[in-house]
Formats: sequence, C-alpha cells, structure tokens
Amino acid sequence: MGLQGTNIDMTAATQKDLEIFINSAAMGLKDRQKSDGHWLFELEADATIPAEYIFFMHYMDEIDTTLQDKLAVYIRRIQEDHGGWPLFHKGDMDISASVKAYYALKMAGDDIDAPHMVRARERILAAGGAERTNVFTRYALALFGQVPWKAVPVMPVELMLMPDWFPVTIWKMSYWSRTVVTPLLVLATLKPVARNPHKVDIAELFVSDPETITDYHKNTTGKWLGDFFIGLDKVLRVCEPRFPKRSRQKAIDKAVEFFSERMNGEDGLGAIFPAMVNAVMALDALGFDDRDERVSVGKAALKKLLTDDQGEIYCQPCLSPIWDTGLAAHAMMEAGAENEASAKAGCDWLLERQILDVKGDWIKKAPDLRPGGWAFQYWNDHYPDVDDTAVVGMIMHRTGDPRYKEAIARAEEWIIGMQSSNGGWGAFDIDNDADYLNYVPFADHGALLDPPTEDVSARCLSFLAQLGHDTSHPTIAKGLKYLKDTQEADGSWYGRWGTNYIYGTWSVLCALNVLGEDHHSPYIRKAVEFILSRQNEDGGWGEDGASYYDECRAECKESTPSQTAWAVLGLMAVGEVDNPAVMRGIHYLMNAKNEAGKWEEPWFTAVGFPRVFYLRYHGYSSYFPIWALARYKNLSQSNSKITQFGM
Repeated sequence: MGLQGTNIDMTAATQKDLEIFINSAAMGLKDRQKSDGHWLFELEADATIPAEYIFFMHYMDEIDTTLQDKLAVYIRRIQEDHGGWPLFHKGDMDISASVKAYYALKMAGDDIDAPHMVRARERILAAGGAERTNVFTRYALALFGQVPWKAVPVMPVELMLMPDWFPVTIWKMSYWSRTVVTPLLVLATLKPVARNPHKVDIAELFVSDPETITDYHKNTTGKWLGDFFIGLDKVLRVCEPRFPKRSRQKAIDKAVEFFSERMNGEDGLGAIFPAMVNAVMALDALGFDDRDERVSVGKAALKKLLTDDQGEIYCQPCLSPIWDTGLAAHAMMEAGAENEASAKAGCDWLLERQILDVKGDWIKKAPDLRPGGWAFQYWNDHYPDVDDTAVVGMIMHRTGDPRYKEAIARAEEWIIGMQSSNGGWGAFDIDNDADYLNYVPFADHGALLDPPTEDVSARCLSFLAQLGHDTSHPTIAKGLKYLKDTQEADGSWYGRWGTNYIYGTWSVLCALNVLGEDHHSPYIRKAVEFILSRQNEDGGWGEDGASYYDECRAECKESTPSQTAWAVLGLMAVGEVDNPAVMRGIHYLMNAKNEAGKWEEPWFTAVGFPRVFYLRYHGYSSYFPIWALARYKNLSQSNSKITQFGM
C-alpha cells in the first residue's frame, strides 16, 4: 500500500509522500468500517478463554466437535517454544494458562504422548504441577473433580447478604469481580460436578495427590493481613457447612436476582466471558435448562464472542465496538477533511449507544448522579466506563456537530460526578480502592479492585479540558494534582489499561497539553526525556508485558506500531514535533510491515489485569499509526506545532 516496502528517508520524504501514505492507510481503515458506521476489531487474550469455552462444552455435555477442533487448532498454535502457554506473545510460561490449555486439548482428544503435550506436561510439572495454579483455575478444576473443594478459598454465598459497612461485600469489588464472583458464589455453595462425558482427567499434571495437599493457600503477599485472611479461611471452612439453610437459600436467591437483572440479553452478564459462563453454569446447577430464557440467551451470548471461522477459532474475553469506534473516528478526523464523513458516521452510531436511563452499579457511590456514559461493548448498561465516555465525548466535540451537544453535556456531567476522592478516576466505580481485599486468598490474581489510575484520569481531564474547563474548576485542579503526585521517579506515568509506561505517559502528556501546562516545566521535560530514552535503534518504541514487574520495567523485545504511535503522539502533544526522534518514529511507521491500513503487530500492547491477563487489540495497529502519521503531517504544516485536542 502507498509507500509500503520502500526505504523511506524522512529527511528527504515530501509532504506529498506522507499524504499519499496516510490517505491509503485511512482508506484501508474506512474499508473496515461497518455499514452502520461502527468499527469492530478482534480482541485477543491468552489460551485461557478458548480453553474455558471447551471446558464449558464438557461441563454441560454439549460438545460441538467442529468448534472444539478449531479452538484446539488455535490453542496449539499459540503454544510457545518453551513448551507452555504464556499470558502474551513470546512471554514466559504461565502455569495456570498452561494447565487450562493442556486440559482443554486433552478434552479435545489430543494424545498425552504427542510431542506438544509431553513438552507442556514437563514444563507444568517442573513449575510445581497443577496444584500451583491460581484460584480461578483451581475453581475450574474443582468443578471437574480434579481437585477437592478444599483447594479453593471458602466463598460463602451469604456474602450477598452483608450490609454495606461489612468489610467484604461484592460492592467493594470491581465491576468485573462483582459479576464474575456473584454466580461463582452459587457454584461454590452448591459444588456441582461437571458432566464431563468422556471423564477426562489430568492426574498426570499433579506433583502430589490433590487430596493430600495441605498448602493450596499461601500468603504470597508476605503481609500480616494475608496471614489473617488465610486464618479466617480456615475458620470459615469449619463453620460454613453449619450456616442456616434458610439464610443460605435467601443468599442464593439474592445472587440469582443480582446476576439475572444484569444478564444483558445476548451481550451477556457484564459483557465479559468469565461472568457470562459462570452465570449459565450457576443456573444449570440450580436446575434450569434451555427452557429458561436466561440459559438459552446466555449460551447465545457466549457464542457471539467466538471469532469468525478461518480454520481456527478463539473465544474473545469481550467485544470492543465502542472503544474501537471512538478511537478509529479520532484517527479518521486527524487524517483529513475527506475522512470526516466516516468519523461522523461513527459518532452517529455512538450517539445511539449512550446510556441515559439505566442507573448502573456506580450509583451506590453517587446516588444523585444522572447516567450519561458509554460502555466498552455493544451494550452493557449497568457498567459504562469513564475511559470510553471521555474518548467518545472528545471525538463528538471535535466534529463540531451541534447534534451531539446534549450527549456531550450528559457525558461531561457524568464524568465529573465519577471522580474519586483522591482526584483520579477509576474505570467503572468511585473510590473502589479497599486495598485490604487484595489480601484475601481469593484475590491471588491481584485484580479485585478498580482504583483510580493515571491513564484513565488523564483521559477524563483531556475531555473536560477540551470542553474548556481549566484549573480554576475544582475537578480539574484535583485531577491535575493527582497526575502530578503519581508521576514515577523516571518521569513516566504508569499505564493500567495499555502497556505500559509509554501508554501512561502518552495519555498524561495529552492531558497536560490541553490543560495548558507549560511544556518547558521540569516535570514535563522529565517525561519527554523518559520517552526519548526508550526509543529503539529502528526508530520505534516497544514495551513488553513483563514491564509490570519492577525488575523488568525497561524490557522490550521489539518495536511495535501501536506503542511507537503513542510515543510519537505523546512527544508531539508537548511541542516536540520537530524533534529528530519524532521523525525517526514516523520513519519507522512508514516502513513497518503493513497492508491496507493495518500494521503487522503480534505483540500484546494492552492489559485486562497487569501481570495476570493481557490483551491484544487488533485495531490498535490500525488506527493509532494512522493517527500519529496524520498528526505529524498536520502539525508539521502548522505554525503553532501544538494540537488543541485532548488526544
């Protein structure tokens, strides 16, 4: 496409060359737009989600062998050379993902003596065996009778009856934990056994007999709170069987009421796979079958997460149309007037998706706040998020179309009302920061909460500043202080939802620019120096998923188009358009392998939960490079060299 395949020297390339390249790439992105105006790209995680889909079919004894075979093709393909399955492309072996992948392949009929199964088994055993998997994996194994129920923490369903003041309630958990845990409480109480028609087991993956293991629960935090909660778990294990039957049934009924209200049609409970599959299994354990609409529609919702049949299939953790459409529309607006109609078509589609009538779970902390946000998925009315809302609000405002005025105002009101007390914003809830919950045995994945984060907070400030608010507004003043307080010692900002410090620093620099902060101030110069220090020899930027571990902060296996785009956009946001590093980044993007507006990027450059669950947005390698290239062209032709927009 365009100049792809040529060795472009940006010192010699003309603006015409750049314009041709951008137009060609934008046309490719436009070709991926749906007829109703929205974009949807695949969202890929690790092997656990497709493996769990196979588990579900065997749990229910509803095995689609054709689908299972194609899921197995995908799982085999992403096995790494080390023999296990990682959490992201070219990552280290993760024992939980590897056990799930191995078990799913065995269910699918793979011979345990096949070379790929032997390699996987050897790696799993060398890492301590299936008994060393995380809590969520052990719950799955307990449902299939592979470990006793003592292998998982006690999670009494009576948790549903606890008042708000109680230290542990579902309302103190994040939205994703809330929706996953509530049906899981039912399963943990009823302790059903999977049908498992072929009686597939994985006894060969355990170093010790699962029945004899006494140390399933360990205090990996090293803190006294961890010891306390492990002790509490032992007490509950003795008491829980003696809980009154009447209150137990009342709690089960309340759990079912909670997740039934939020099952969300064919978009599913919380619109995320783990919650959706738990809800169907919980209903099944309670005796409901396909004659109950919640069961039949719940199964249909799961099928909508499967990718198109291309010889292999994987199951996505969720769908990302709002996010994809908002970001793609930003790229199209940046790419020139001839693409504005495409961006507005995206905005028109988004306009119909704003949540204006449903007061979601966030209402617990803001009872008088009017709804006005957007979700991440097609529909997820109980769980809009401020990140999507800010992105959508900014692109609608940028178009200048008066038809979006009321939608923008409602989004503005909602985002202001969702600010946490420390000045930052979490993604879905206010002050969802009960840190002590990270010490309960159930929280060994470290993703139970949704506290304020730098990247989300920056996006909210960018939106409000683009609307004209400045530091005289108390919301802005508190938010800016939060960002200044959370800057890392090396000048960067942490990236909670994108990998990692490049993403966080880009997000914050965009906000600081539109807020009118002095680009020459020491803290901004320090951030610029951080980005410059991470540029690779090829002119690009990259950051590995392992960077979420302190000892691997600077780890980078390869430059990526999306992370290069973020770095370039971050630098340009604070006036560095003429910096040679930016030119080298543009050079990298124009020479990186791409076709029809989509760059090749097998790397995972986003996260669901740092260190635990990583994501590959297939759209990131399409709209972000276009956005960066177009902004470079626009600013290099401008006298001010500064963008006026929040992103």
